[in-house]
Amino acid sequence: MATEVLPGARHRRGVARWFVLVGAILVAVAILMPFFIMLLNAFKSPLDYSLNGPLSLPHEIYTKGLTTFWNRVDFPQKLLNSIWISGAVAVLGTLLSLLNAYAIGVGRVKGRLLVVSLFLLATMLPQEALIYPLFTMAQQVGLSNSPWSVIIIFTVIQSAFGTYLLASVLGTFPKALLEAAALDGASRWDVLWKVVFPVVRPTLSVLMIFFFIWTWNEFFIPLVMLTTNDTQTIPVALASLQGDRLMDAPTTNAGALVSLLPAVLFFLIFQRTLTRGVTAGAVK
Repeated sequence: MATEVLPGARHRRGVARWFVLVGAILVAVAILMPFFIMLLNAFKSPLDYSLNGPLSLPHEIYTKGLTTFWNRVDFPQKLLNSIWISGAVAVLGTLLSLLNAYAIGVGRVKGRLLVVSLFLLATMLPQEALIYPLFTMAQQVGLSNSPWSVIIIFTVIQSAFGTYLLASVLGTFPKALLEAAALDGASRWDVLWKVVFPVVRPTLSVLMIFFFIWTWNEFFIPLVMLTTNDTQTIPVALASLQGDRLMDAPTTNAGALVSLLPAVLFFLIFQRTLTRGVTAGAVK
């Protein structure tokens, strides 16, 4: 029998929804405000910035900051470096996470809880505690000032989180599917790619997107490991605009705007994939 909703309760729900909507709008404005200020100052001349401050509208469209940043840091080269490093880490980190989690969650290795705890601990270690041994090892194996040193480091770091996440998912994988595959004569490799992979593919897509964006934004390790201009990434290039005592704010804002566009474009392209992965990534 259907229950009748009282008018007062319906009114209270409507008012609560309006409060939630207003709160969401305020949070969105607070998040977007720094980007709006960056956009204002990216097209403002240094004189206009110094006289009127960062919150004023530009008196004229000033584009020299964009061209100065583009030429000073060799932005196309930095863009290629960031895409190559972030893309390689996204693919390799996701693959390594899948293999590790398959061994832990489905293979049921001994000491599974301890291994997963170690992966969780690895995600908590600060980069400052790791940088000296990593830099020394990179020099010893001949990967000093090589993008491969950053790719290997972040593949391991990102896969620690990916392994922790996927191991908990694969730990609840339906045993009936695994037993049916074993009765059909499938090897462990066949089970991985023909049974497990199709089920967790949405989750892997989410991991790949996160790994790409996280690696794209990394600064400290690329700053230490990549020492020449032709190997550095976009965040390191942005930091090079700031001197000891003086900072060209319009050029820095213009550079931040140009550097942000590839990441935003990547997110918009894969937004539907991210949404599907979040909603359909659970093992049924």
